[in-house]
Amino acid sequence: MFSGSIVALITPFTHDGEVDYVSLKKLVDFHVQAGSTGIVAVGTTGESATLTVEEHVKVVAKTVEFADGRIPVIAGTGANATHESVTFSRLLNNSGISGCLSVTPYYNKPTQEGLYQHYKAIAEESDVPQILYNVPGRTAVDLLPETVARLSEIENIVALKDATGDLSRIEIHRELCGKDFILLSGDDSTGLEFVKQGGQGVISVTNNIAAADMASMMKLALAGNFDEAEAINQRLMTLHKNLFIESSPIPVKWAAHKMGLIECGDLRLPLTELSESARPIVTQAMADARID
Repeated sequence: MFSGSIVALITPFTHDGEVDYVSLKKLVDFHVQAGSTGIVAVGTTGESATLTVEEHVKVVAKTVEFADGRIPVIAGTGANATHESVTFSRLLNNSGISGCLSVTPYYNKPTQEGLYQHYKAIAEESDVPQILYNVPGRTAVDLLPETVARLSEIENIVALKDATGDLSRIEIHRELCGKDFILLSGDDSTGLEFVKQGGQGVISVTNNIAAADMASMMKLALAGNFDEAEAINQRLMTLHKNLFIESSPIPVKWAAHKMGLIECGDLRLPLTELSESARPIVTQAMADARID
């Protein structure tokens, strides 16, 4: 259902802070042509925390419209209030999305039981497959494997995006959740190794600007051609790391603008433009990856 190289898509803005739908269409076409296997619209990389509910739903709807059935679209529906995530799920029912990706609630640090009840409530209000998203480095809460296992018993919770970088969890999740539960990496630096150890793909920031390479690498890895996949990964490794030299998506939006993929690299406060000191580092990482 979900596998390969899925892009955690940036949300482009105009200089006056409005969503740039012209650039959004350009990005969708770019990923279709590059062979990406899916798009996450308005996830963390899409600056979901700074969009209004109306903007959030419209960006997802326009992404589905621009995709026009050529590539699956997964909607980011995460929030730190369960009722807000439930609202997104209800509003996006029958919208043409292929699934929802919900990050663990941030800042309020729920217990494992709270996390279980949060995701259960979301799943009960949605008519599409659900992907759990664990990124404790950003949320200050860790969705533990035992809780993932409980949630995997809910019919429409079908996958986990694991951005912990802890590869030892792959075997644990597989044992607890069964062979049909989908495991996706959310950490570009360890994404290939994640697939080598039994994962089905990666939801990627790097894919925003290295889409064709990421698609090829994941296709090779899933076919068991690890040496060829590793050659691509090594070329991208500096990019994987330096796209996080400042808070994501600051560096990747700057790089996408530099490539001409979006009209401008503006972000919404409290995020700010890539610093002057970081620009040569990202530029060199792009050069190392052979990206113009």
